[in-house]
Amino acid sequence: MSEKKIILNQESANQKLHRMALELAENLSGSNAEVILIGVRTNGLVIAQKIAELLKPYISNKISIISVSLNKQLPKEVVLSENSNLTDLNLVLIDDVANSGKTLLYALKPLLAFYPRTIQTLVLVERMYKMYPVKPDYVGISVATTPENHIEVEVADGQIMGAYVI
Repeated sequence: MSEKKIILNQESANQKLHRMALELAENLSGSNAEVILIGVRTNGLVIAQKIAELLKPYISNKISIISVSLNKQLPKEVVLSENSNLTDLNLVLIDDVANSGKTLLYALKPLLAFYPRTIQTLVLVERMYKMYPVKPDYVGISVATTPENHIEVEVADGQIMGAYVI
């Protein structure tokens, strides 16, 4: 097995999440529309829950969390956890790692059935190469890797424990 190289420990991951929540709050200022945080199952959902906690002190908007599920290798079916009307709301699509951009692009698909006020994307770790035209709006850390490298975000008991290059 190849060796893990730590790129974020628990403390630095929490600092990145807090910074992204502040940036998001700043960009949402002036809008009183509800904010829907959409976590890509499963790690993206944990990050969405953390962002919601960190966002609450800074905005008065209602904040809701839903999830989106898809097969990341072959995303034929993309399913939201709730069938809500997302028109005129602020949507934030959240995942742990942006590799090629494919997951974020396909996860946007069900959102296009509505007319949201805004759609933004947030990832804890972004890899520097893209195969799909998706650039996250909020990035915890950008990492230059080779296509052969794998980045893993470790989650335990609803906490982000760290991120590693394998």
